[in-house]
Formats: sequence, C-alpha cells, structure tokens
Amino acid sequence: MTRPTPPTSSAKLDYAAVHADIVALLEAARRAAARSVNALMTATYWEIGRRIVEFEQGGQKRATRGQQLLQRLSSDLGQRFGRGYSVDNLEQMRLFYLAYPPQRISETLSRNTPERHPTGKSATVSRNMTLEQLAQALPLSWSHYVHLVRRTRSTEERAFYEAEALRGGWSVRQLDRQIGSQFYTRALLSKNKRDMLENGGQPQPGDLVTADDAIKDPYVLEFLDLKDEYSESELEDALIHRLEDFLLELGSDFTFVGRQRRLRIDESWFRVDLLFFHRRLRCLVIIDLKLTALTHADVGQMHMYCNYAREHWTLPDENPPVGLILCARAGSALARYALDGLPNKIMAAEYQTVLPDVELLQAELEKTRHELEARRIARRGNAEDGE
Repeated sequence: MTRPTPPTSSAKLDYAAVHADIVALLEAARRAAARSVNALMTATYWEIGRRIVEFEQGGQKRATRGQQLLQRLSSDLGQRFGRGYSVDNLEQMRLFYLAYPPQRISETLSRNTPERHPTGKSATVSRNMTLEQLAQALPLSWSHYVHLVRRTRSTEERAFYEAEALRGGWSVRQLDRQIGSQFYTRALLSKNKRDMLENGGQPQPGDLVTADDAIKDPYVLEFLDLKDEYSESELEDALIHRLEDFLLELGSDFTFVGRQRRLRIDESWFRVDLLFFHRRLRCLVIIDLKLTALTHADVGQMHMYCNYAREHWTLPDENPPVGLILCARAGSALARYALDGLPNKIMAAEYQTVLPDVELLQAELEKTRHELEARRIARRGNAEDGE
C-alpha cells in the first residue's frame, strides 16, 4: 500500500500564503459589511430624529408632546422591530438630528458632490434622497456619533473630535479614549499644535477594533434585531444579581432594599438598578449599572437620582444618599462614587472610608463578566456538539 507523500516545505509555504490571504479577505469583507450596515443605520437614525423633531414642532411644548411621542414610539417600535428603540435611544436620535441639522448635512454633501442638480442648485437634504446618499454626509459609525453628541460640551469640541477621527481613522475606542483624556483641551493649550495632533492622535494597542468586534457591535445587532450569544439585557440582569450577592457577602453593612426601583422626575420615569441601605453610614446607596463607557450624562443622571432620593426616600434621621456608578464595559470595568451632593468634605471622606473600595468593585465586575463569557462559550460549544 502506497503511503501519501508528505507535503514538502514549499507546499506548506504555499498553503500558509493561501490561508493568510483568505483570512485577510474574510476580515476585510466583515469590516466592509459592518461599515455598510453602520452607514445605513446612521442615516436611518438621523431620519428618525428628524421626524421626532418635526412632530415636536407641531405647536405644543416638548415636555409633554415630545415625551409622550418617545414613550409611545418606544413601545410600538420595540414590539415590531425588537431591541434598540428605548426612550433613551430615541432621544439619542433626536439629539443626533439637532447636532447635525439639514443645513450641515447639505454643506457636507455639496463638498462631496460638486456636480450640480439640473435646477442648478447644490445638493440639499430632501425626502427624496436615499439613505445611501444621506450616509455620504455621515461617514463615521453610529457609535462614533453617540460619543460625539453625548460627551462633547460644545459645537467646536465636537467638530474637532469629528475632524480628527476622520483624519486619523480613529476607532470608537480611540475616540472614547481621546475624549476621556481631554485631547481637545490639551491641543488648544499646546504651543505646538501640529506636533500635539500628530503625536497625540496616534493609536494605542487597546484602540484596535477587530473585524469580529465590528460585526458584533451591539448597535448593529440591535438594528438588525439579531441576538448575540446573550442579549445585553440578559447580561445586565446577570451582573445585577451577582452585584447584589457580592455586596451582601461583604458583611452586615449592606441591607437590600429593592431592584429596578422606579422614580418619576417631571414627566419622565426612571429605574434605579439596585437600592441598598448602609447601616453604619445610615444612608441609602443607589447603584446604577452601565454596559458602555461612562459619560457626563451618566454622572449627571446619578446626581439627579441622589437628589430625588434625598427628598423622597430618605427618612429624617438618615444621612444623605450616595450614588455608585458601575460600568461593566468589556475589558475596562469602572466603579465611581457620586459624593458631590454631600453637605461637606468631612462627610464625603467618611463615606469613602467606610464604603467598599472601587478597585474591589471593579475587580468583581471584571471577574463576573469573564465568568459569564466563559459560560456563554461553553454553552455555544455544547450546542454545536449536539447538532
């Protein structure tokens, strides 16, 4: 019996080259697919924002008319199209449209398409324009625009980060890092702005977004109503339950009060993820869990929760409540106490001494997320073996 001839070193090299070429092709194709979906999604969300704003401008105050619209839309769109249409997300689309009004879009389109229309007028944003055409004026991903709208404090700052992201090809992670490091402020103060922009805008290893990351972007999955190995809500629920157990395991200081506690501020309803009472500090501890990067809006919202709890939930003999924001973002867990609302620095220092250390909370978040990821992978492997 003739044995097969083992592959020569030349054949091995040829296969390695073919394999590497196909891997690169598939990676590029997945990135292109994610970019294509993201472009259409961004244009769609801009159009949704336009319709919301136009409805609000129908003659009644936004405080009542707008909020009612968002709540009704959230319910109806969620039933038909799945996740991604919460009141917060719809409000984000509204803010996106206001930050990038039609005039701004028209100017961008005119620069990108110098040819004139038969009427002699330059490109304008009309309802006859396709989503593909509109997407040309919004070249960054939806995740980029969410950061630009929510985390910048002025039109000039937003324009700076947008221009640098386009010029440098920044990933969402790099944009997030640069905003967090106040790159805009440092560039303004720099005596040599060119060197500052060139050197400071260089990516770091953690900024890289793989093709797998791009195709599994939570925003993309929500837009297409595709379910990842576990949904964001399932992950959030599992983390909340584990945090509840973890705080109770720390000793007798924490007493559980409630989960998903509702509160109403003006015409809006909110939910507190976890509410505890700390026996030694004699105060409520409000815990808010985020699966994305911490933003100024998140901090402001926590201060709003604390003010509400101090007025409506705190008993006369109790101390002011404290807020705890936990960001369980993959690879970069973060814990932050909101102590600004306390009456003096002495009380704030006492709270910090008694409350669990933020590094301990961050480590537990990271550990729990890794465990959930491992279980997910194991479940997927068992499912594939059973097919």
